[in-house]
Amino acid sequence: MEVILLEKVENLGNLGDRVNVKPGYGRNFLIPSGKATPATEEHIKAFEERRAELEKAASDTLAIAEARREKLVDMTITIAAKAGEEGKLFGSIGAIDIAEAIAAAGVEIERSEVRLPEGAFRNIGEYPVQLHLHSDVDAGITLVIEAE
Repeated sequence: MEVILLEKVENLGNLGDRVNVKPGYGRNFLIPSGKATPATEEHIKAFEERRAELEKAASDTLAIAEARREKLVDMTITIAAKAGEEGKLFGSIGAIDIAEAIAAAGVEIERSEVRLPEGAFRNIGEYPVQLHLHSDVDAGITLVIEAE
């Protein structure tokens, strides 16, 4: 299935690219979420008419993500949690907890923007956390988990 990308999609292409994707990915994700449109003649013509508008929206989104990254530079977030004597937490600290702590510090962030490739944290300590704010913008913070 050939589609035209209406915004940059990570690991697929940039705005305006015509790409071939599997039909299910195009029908069930890209088109309903507004990230792409089928590559028919009428859609190609409509896209070319809207190209400047879409490029401006993409640059605005990138600028907003860059501004958010500037607020997050060298940020250290501290979360207190119940822990045993050996430093093992009763429960865990996950993406929701980290997003709420960052929001309490004054920067709005979505839970889906917190990247935890090794899963939730289950011990006290200091950990680096990556935040994926935009397909081109990543930020890193330091998470400190303390015992209550």
